[in-house]
Amino acid sequence: MPTTTIDGILTRYEVAGAGPPLLMFSPGGFNASLDTWRSQGVYRRLDLLGHLTARYTCITFDKRETGQSGGRVERIGWRSYALQGKGLLDHLGIERAHLMGGCVGCSIVTTLAVAHPERVSSMVLYSPAGGPRYRMAQHARLGRHLAFVAEHGLAPVAELARGGDSTFTQDPRVGPWVTVLRRDPDFAAAYARGDAERYAVVVTGMSRLLFDRDTVPGPEPEDLMLLDLPALVVPGEDSSHATSAARYLQECLPRADYWDAPVAEQTAETAPKRILEFLASPPPRD
Repeated sequence: MPTTTIDGILTRYEVAGAGPPLLMFSPGGFNASLDTWRSQGVYRRLDLLGHLTARYTCITFDKRETGQSGGRVERIGWRSYALQGKGLLDHLGIERAHLMGGCVGCSIVTTLAVAHPERVSSMVLYSPAGGPRYRMAQHARLGRHLAFVAEHGLAPVAELARGGDSTFTQDPRVGPWVTVLRRDPDFAAAYARGDAERYAVVVTGMSRLLFDRDTVPGPEPEDLMLLDLPALVVPGEDSSHATSAARYLQECLPRADYWDAPVAEQTAETAPKRILEFLASPPPRD
């Protein structure tokens, strides 16, 4: 599978299908690799990627710090992730593309669209991550990681990560850089030698930057309200993908097309058809 370097970070990606370009930001939170489109929950059940590649050139990739992509210890925000997506479009020579996000990918899609609307044809926002319980869970996970660092230091984090296969979601002790620690011995060695106090400041700031509200994190609502791009919003309905999060995007985005379908009605027959219809004929401006 091909790779490229974006902002100094190795990025693994895949291009499949034929037709207009569709850049896809993976679901899966801190484990949002390109494989989650085929392996995780609702996306596996719906086989969205299989349907979309029949009509679109689908570009999937491992978000930085996931899968086989690299990473860097820094205060990561939604713009950090959006920069990776824009860099991949640049690398592939694509001036404008449809964007699709699943779960946390929705926050990255809207961030990229606000920063570079000229690069975006439309947005599909599938089961956006958000809601008060989602924010609380993310803060708690990062807090448990920092508690482990405070007690044991960074070297034991690297040792724990390299000695197991748990994700950050499964075991908060291993931290958000766990996949890079496993794949890159040089990164792991530098991480283990790091200053634990400075690291705690970085992660604390990252927690506040990424998860700062009780709805969909990412751009400010006023920026969304000025975004003149068609968007299909598909709701989730659990503690990490609150229906209120999807309704928030519907309220903020002036050209939102809200598919008011419970998750049980989002089937392999209905969901791909609804997305393909939207991509082919997005709603016009009012």
